[in-house]
Amino acid sequence: MIPSAFTYHRPETLDEVFELLGRYGEQAKLLAGGHSLLPAMKLRLAQPQVLIDLARVKELRGVSVEPGGALRLGALTTHHQVMTDPVVRQHAPLLAEVAGVIGDMQVRYRGTLGGSVAHADPAADYPAALLALEAEIEVAGPGGRRRTVPAGEFFFGPFITALQPDEVVTVVRIPPAAGGERGWRWGYRYLKMARRASDFALVGVAAAVARDADGTAAAVRVALNGVTGAAYRATAVEERLAGRVPSPELLAEAAAHAVDGVDVDGDALTSAEYRAHLARVYTRRALEEAWQRAGGEGAMAAD
Repeated sequence: MIPSAFTYHRPETLDEVFELLGRYGEQAKLLAGGHSLLPAMKLRLAQPQVLIDLARVKELRGVSVEPGGALRLGALTTHHQVMTDPVVRQHAPLLAEVAGVIGDMQVRYRGTLGGSVAHADPAADYPAALLALEAEIEVAGPGGRRRTVPAGEFFFGPFITALQPDEVVTVVRIPPAAGGERGWRWGYRYLKMARRASDFALVGVAAAVARDADGTAAAVRVALNGVTGAAYRATAVEERLAGRVPSPELLAEAAAHAVDGVDVDGDALTSAEYRAHLARVYTRRALEEAWQRAGGEGAMAAD
């Protein structure tokens, strides 16, 4: 439980971060909370020769609403801040709800949004929410290079993202919910079956449903994590609900397609068959509760 020896750096600007990454290359690891990296180092599963702590980089902090209405969260925003910040709770209630079920209090006070996104654990909670919110992830590289990656193009597989070795996640941006000008009312819900020892998801489902004035589901977004190597949008579920009036029967029928086209993982914790069953059950429950929060009625069904 003792890490191998390493050199520690605590830069104060992104330029310093990129200079260190350029100097040390693959020998270096970025520290942005440490709740995934430090346990791996203690078990000698990761043995970086250089640790670059991002805690003092002010450019990675801050929560604000941009002129166009998008919510901007700096990469070093902690889970506790995401959970409790009134601006986040108003503009991205789904993200605040997700942050509240990550780990325990100690993890939420130290772990960061950007660190979790960059790490891309298949069982982590944020990726599904970011997909359901159609978020964007801003990354920066040396020489002032910056680019924005839609969440749907960021997560590729277990611990694999669009992030390049010399890049850093700087901002997570949540666009304003579409359809407000047309009278849509959005409801959100995140549910998961968790591993009790770690609170990582065996299956997690993020649902966002917009109710139109005529009582139909004007827009539906459903994303899952923990099911396979990366979080994904359950488009087959979305297509069966959009433009229709949800009923218990319709929600159950749509949720039955939660793992269509997905290679469901089986492991020491549960079989692929049971994980697929959980995905369908939790998809239905998340959709039911999201629809109720959007002001819908009559969509609850007994298990």
